[in-house]
Amino acid sequence: MSLSVAGRETHERRLHTFKHALEQGALSNLRQMINGLHPAEVAHLLESFPVEERELLWEMVDPEKDGDVLLYVNDEVRASLIRDMGHQELVAAAEGLDTDDLADFLQDLPDVVIKEVLQSLNEQNRQRLESVMSYPEDTAGGLMNTDTITVRPDVTLDVVLRYLRMRGELPDATDRLYVVDRGDRYLGALTLSALLTRPDDQIVAQVMDRGIDAIPALSPEREVANLFEKRDLVSAPVIDEQGKLVGRITVDDVVDVIRDEADHSLMSMAGLDEEEDMFAPVLVSARSRAVWLGINLFTAFLASWVIGLFEETLNKVVALAILMPIVASMGGVAGSQTLTLVIRGLALGRVGSANARRLLFKELAVGLLNGVLWAMVVAAIAVLWFDDYRIGAIIAAAIILNLIFAAFSGAVIPLLLRRMGADPALGGSVMLTTVTDVVGFMAFLGLATIFLL
Repeated sequence: MSLSVAGRETHERRLHTFKHALEQGALSNLRQMINGLHPAEVAHLLESFPVEERELLWEMVDPEKDGDVLLYVNDEVRASLIRDMGHQELVAAAEGLDTDDLADFLQDLPDVVIKEVLQSLNEQNRQRLESVMSYPEDTAGGLMNTDTITVRPDVTLDVVLRYLRMRGELPDATDRLYVVDRGDRYLGALTLSALLTRPDDQIVAQVMDRGIDAIPALSPEREVANLFEKRDLVSAPVIDEQGKLVGRITVDDVVDVIRDEADHSLMSMAGLDEEEDMFAPVLVSARSRAVWLGINLFTAFLASWVIGLFEETLNKVVALAILMPIVASMGGVAGSQTLTLVIRGLALGRVGSANARRLLFKELAVGLLNGVLWAMVVAAIAVLWFDDYRIGAIIAAAIILNLIFAAFSGAVIPLLLRRMGADPALGGSVMLTTVTDVVGFMAFLGLATIFLL
């Protein structure tokens, strides 16, 4: 959960307050304070405490808040809290949740609890839930809420207004009603502003907006997030393959998708899971990180093997060992810049087969320009340092070569990983580091072997 500077300061003060209350044993005050917070703030607080203190705070949360709080904590923390809850507690926590939230919640529950929750629902809500759960979690259908208000195109606005007054309330984040025919096929939308400002005797077909496109239920959630961002949407209709309205997506669900994507990209660059519990047991955290450390160790040995090929050169020219890290470091940074740019472009749908070639040539040009610029700077320093123009020329050439290759690798690696169905953010940085290290060392030490020995 990302926070502004003011939000971080508030959370920091809250952490100190709760920690002090725990140390003082002021449990009654703690219970009052924690239940005065929004469920999202309670979830953030729980994630910020070690397991033992977290369990104590969780016991103080009012049972009626359990379901909402569990929706806001990350997957690993949610699983640990659910393990300690009884079946009836879990069924009670599921009560009152919106259909889309309930669909997410049920995926983490034991099968026996899922059956009890389904049995506790009435026929209409059960059908709505089954409709949402029939779609993959990372699609528009998995994000949608089936609580929509629909109207026919041939009724007057006065009829619609009387219908809304009879309902008594609107679903959260309702900014428009959806117009469907008798077969529930989506036709357009009636905005609340049009409903309230147009004459009551006009029919819906005269004032509805036919330009509001519906989102296919199987659209990836990333495309949904991009659509909401580009069009500043508050809600959007979702249709099935036959064009029938099956639900709507609201901006609060899209914000969650955007936040999860950002967390995933950031954590994956370090080989970590965005759902990892910060205060998970040591063995659990060590095991989850060991795989990528092992992969990194293999690539490090590969780079060391390349260096070993030039052992004789390094023994004769000590200056090379001093300057060698500069070449690899410059390539690593330049490649990471391109890699991050391309991964972000892929995530936002701005990079694809249609423009990948142009982007590659642009990044190669940037790599060449920066390579020449910084090669001149490093060469001048090397000449002044070791009083040898040959070393300056060699490191300049190696930096140019490595920055060009780094730009090429940073652009191509994520595209190849995406084509193979892998996550570019998860494996891209490790592969890039290997390439820039190996190419950098090979270029620098290879040129030195040719021209200095």
